[in-house]
Amino acid sequence: MTTSMAKLQEIYNKKGFLSALPVLDEIELREAKRAFSELEEEFGKEYTQYSLHNVHLQYPWVRNLTRHPQLLQVVKAVLGPDVLLLDSRFICKYPVLKPDAQEGEDEQTELPYVAWHQDMRYWGIAGGPVLSVWLALDDSLKENGALQVIPGSHCSGMLPHRQAIRSGNMLTVNQEIPEELVQADEAVLCPLLAGQMSVHDGLLVHASDPNMSQKRRCGFVIRYVPTCAYPIEDPDRPRKFHATELACGTDQFKHFSSKRT
Repeated sequence: MTTSMAKLQEIYNKKGFLSALPVLDEIELREAKRAFSELEEEFGKEYTQYSLHNVHLQYPWVRNLTRHPQLLQVVKAVLGPDVLLLDSRFICKYPVLKPDAQEGEDEQTELPYVAWHQDMRYWGIAGGPVLSVWLALDDSLKENGALQVIPGSHCSGMLPHRQAIRSGNMLTVNQEIPEELVQADEAVLCPLLAGQMSVHDGLLVHASDPNMSQKRRCGFVIRYVPTCAYPIEDPDRPRKFHATELACGTDQFKHFSSKRT
């Protein structure tokens, strides 16, 4: 491991996340955006907002993103050389606030947002950490609902979650950490330029606000685990993974029913 990768690993272990890491060059980004626009045209924006799940199994260009050398270099620095690709999903927050909205109108209550949560709370995974990648196809900034994290919160273990009180939560299971357990005053925004990525630990407390701009915020979320991780049966963590494949290295454990490459 290079000195720079070792430093990134040190920061990640302490804070639980890394941000603004370069991945796609100008040509790669342009091609990815063009290909994604074809999916928007084919399926419609209501579908592409959250329903493009594990399409790396269907589209070679998406699969290539999950194996981009710049991306995997960071993943291996954090998780080690033997890594499984667990899951992927495109997430888009489309601009829905009308430019002529009247001042005082409560538009935000119904806009899509992501509540404070920990990914591991609803994943049936144990035996190893999960790393989440957010690869930005668009600039991801405060005004269009960029990721927010609580640095170091991954060291606190699993926190209680409840059903979200506020409408519009994009999480499939509609969970949230009660606000009294979130140190929101310590939150850090993770802005990204298109082509950059952030990575975070599965126990890191994070969220994102609604898109209050006229610009789309599209990102590709990819989950990775070391091959030592394994699925568990837990009614409180019901999410199952059936599309795992080896991203790099070797898998001596074979804990998942995986597609091997």
